[in-house]
Amino acid sequence: MRARAISREALVEELAERIAGLPRGSYARVAVDGAPPAHPERLADELVAPLRMRGRAVLRVSAADFLRPASLRLEYGRTNPDAFYDDWLDTGALTREVLGPLGPRGSGKVLPALWDSRADRAYRLPYQTLPEGAVLLLDGTLLLGRGLPFEVSVHLWLSEGALGRMTGEDERWRLPAYARYEREGDPLRSADVAVRADHPARMAVLIEGAR
Repeated sequence: MRARAISREALVEELAERIAGLPRGSYARVAVDGAPPAHPERLADELVAPLRMRGRAVLRVSAADFLRPASLRLEYGRTNPDAFYDDWLDTGALTREVLGPLGPRGSGKVLPALWDSRADRAYRLPYQTLPEGAVLLLDGTLLLGRGLPFEVSVHLWLSEGALGRMTGEDERWRLPAYARYEREGDPLRSADVAVRADHPARMAVLIEGAR
């Protein structure tokens, strides 16, 4: 697979240009996907200011705030990689409360966070109505290949060796889920932009695709 070396700063600018270039008469739903050691949330955060400078309103949302309650999420134990892959993320709630309202003919009224998984209770935040042309920046892991609708999807890919080195002992039970994601979700090909992120300061664009 061909790779194009790129600095983190240049990557942010390229992504911001691509996202800001989407039609302004509709919302732009952007996924920044990757295993936790790749820190997709950091890249999503770094895109906020460049997009606002380009005249786009931005809402940051984390998929971690749309996990299922512990009674459902941990039904098969706290360290079950298949449950982590299949059952942790509440895709129905994420679609209903965020992605759907920002789709074609959507209301623009979204719930920025639903479930506090640490306290295992609802956040009870108010809904927000986004202006036309606003950008949703959603970070998370295992987001692709689930039928979730995005205008742009970015995947931060880690090689098997880097993922193993960068994953803490308390989360190594998740490694089989990430391997399954590579096989079944195929994020390198399902993402619009895939980036090798073994070295955060020295990245490489692996694929770029347009819908």
